Amino acid sequence: MLELIDLSTLIILGLTAFVAGFIDAVAGGGGMLTVPALLSLGLPPHIALGTNKLAATFASSTAAFTYYKKRLFSPRFWQHAFWGTLIGATLGTLLVDVLSTEWLEKAIPLVVLIAAVYTVWHPQPKVDNHKLPKPCPKLPIKQWGQGLSLGFYDGVAGPGTGAFWTVSTMSMYRMNILLSSGLAKAMNFTSNFTSLVAFALLGHVNWALGLTMGVCLMLGAFIGAHSAIRFGSRFIRPIFVTAVVVLAGKLALDAWF
Repeated sequence: MLELIDLSTLIILGLTAFVAGFIDAVAGGGGMLTVPALLSLGLPPHIALGTNKLAATFASSTAAFTYYKKRLFSPRFWQHAFWGTLIGATLGTLLVDVLSTEWLEKAIPLVVLIAAVYTVWHPQPKVDNHKLPKPCPKLPIKQWGQGLSLGFYDGVAGPGTGAFWTVSTMSMYRMNILLSSGLAKAMNFTSNFTSLVAFALLGHVNWALGLTMGVCLMLGAFIGAHSAIRFGSRFIRPIFVTAVVVLAGKLALDAWF
């Protein structure tokens, strides 16, 4: 497939991947750009999703490591979320393999649009608490529920997963957007890598295209994560909302007009 893509298209894909990596590291939602970009090439939905997982793993690993190095993510504290995410992503990816291509072609654009609309209009909790929640009996249950559901969604579709992690974490644990973004990146990497392994075993990955986009995503993620950590939520929110609104409008035009 890669040899049929001209240089200008590759450049556009690379720039799209860079912007997506930046946005994904800042607040999540980079998949809302990369999945439609891959589908626009005429890739079958299964291949587009698998290739996106390969590229997204680059970005999420870079962002996750950056947040961890800055002590904005604690693996030990969030271990239940990790296992829930891993199991959910595995089940979601296996479900995708049995869905028909025709159904996926119709469903994916709608899923992206719903994710975009939800992310923009869902009220953002105004939380300034820069501390992890206190341990309690309900904490593991919350983590398992959050991990299973969002991991499953990421395995099935993916766009907006990072944003959903950020928003739900702020709501459930009353943490600020920076700590919530740190958790989002780590769990997003977990589900991306898990789904990538499953997609690869099923033969649903275009390696050359995914690696090309992955390098651009990784560069964007590196710059985005450091920018978010340096400038905080005042920097994160406007960029994220702007990108999602633009993409939602484009998807609406493509789908209905």
